[in-house]
Amino acid sequence: MRILFALTYYRPHVSGLTIYVQRLAYVMAARGHQVTVLTSQYSKDLPAEEDDDGVRVVRVPVAWRISKGVVMPTFPWYAWREIRRHDVVSIHLPQFEASVLAGLARLAGRPAVLTYHCDLQLPPGLFNRFVDQVVFVSNYIAGLLANSVVAYTEDYAENSRYLRKFTRKRCVIPPPVMMPPADACGCEALRQEYGLEGKRVIGFAARFAAEKGVEYLLGAIPYILTEIPNIKILFAGEYQNVIGERVYERLKPVMDEYAEYLAFLGVLPPQKMADFFSVSDVVVLPSVNSTESFGLVQVEAMLCGTPVVASNLPGVRVPTRVTGMGETVPIRNEVALAEAIVRVIRNREQYVRPREEIERAFSLETTQKLYEELFERLTAKRAG
Repeated sequence: MRILFALTYYRPHVSGLTIYVQRLAYVMAARGHQVTVLTSQYSKDLPAEEDDDGVRVVRVPVAWRISKGVVMPTFPWYAWREIRRHDVVSIHLPQFEASVLAGLARLAGRPAVLTYHCDLQLPPGLFNRFVDQVVFVSNYIAGLLANSVVAYTEDYAENSRYLRKFTRKRCVIPPPVMMPPADACGCEALRQEYGLEGKRVIGFAARFAAEKGVEYLLGAIPYILTEIPNIKILFAGEYQNVIGERVYERLKPVMDEYAEYLAFLGVLPPQKMADFFSVSDVVVLPSVNSTESFGLVQVEAMLCGTPVVASNLPGVRVPTRVTGMGETVPIRNEVALAEAIVRVIRNREQYVRPREEIERAFSLETTQKLYEELFERLTAKRAG
């Protein structure tokens, strides 16, 4: 089968959405499918086309940028060329070009599958609200034209104003999760590098983006310190010069105040991410809105034996509910967040589940199988 994945940002940009598509593209290519990713050339130093471990990546030139989005005048030409070369089109939302992709797929007689990763909520501002609405309309038109709409969880689907509009086309496929076991030497190196001996380690794995709620973790520090004074918070992920964000700059005075308790690791490869999760006593996901629909890092941490404290948001609360490996807390509540972190650290053994148990609930193989069945069903229907 020839599969075309389409999304705005792809490698080397790092986000839950790009990781999702990367994992799915790799596993489909490994199973013998011909896989292409159509995305933006958001940085001029990225090649226009390349082979990425068996996945062909095609990048469309960007004329200019609007907030987190990009404008690509030649996108319809690239999309039409690639859609005709493939059997099925997998479109990943939110994406401004979604309606163009779905319309061209229908015109070419190719089935289109939308995967709705989350709502788009750009930072405050009248213009950003306008952009939010334009993207929503484009995505809504794409939903009308598409053959199927995929959601991460039923919980998020039932609470999303977008996904509620497509109940007849909707199906739930859990996100692709994979994480290698931690390496003992790598964990020890982390402990030595960041002085973690004798510390209770709190992990935060995400870009510094408005929806991630990092300010609430910082705000929880004084409450945590009254109960557990020997903490260290490790931040894994992009934190400076994040596209469309100024969270780091806004929060720098607070971070300077608590600098002795903080360490920034930057973007880590998979093995070092496993080591990061393993040395953490708890991983925190204090997200604040529906731009966060699940939080892959939760399950990745659980696979490494680390419990989670996450916001009580649709979709985000699913991993802890399914596994029992953590707690959910009200959004934007520093005291509740601090209390849950302290509770999990002090009673950590009560939350930990075997890796095999987590893998039964969430796995890359399950996601691949369900997508493959969906693609094959739609292409067979077209052929018939």
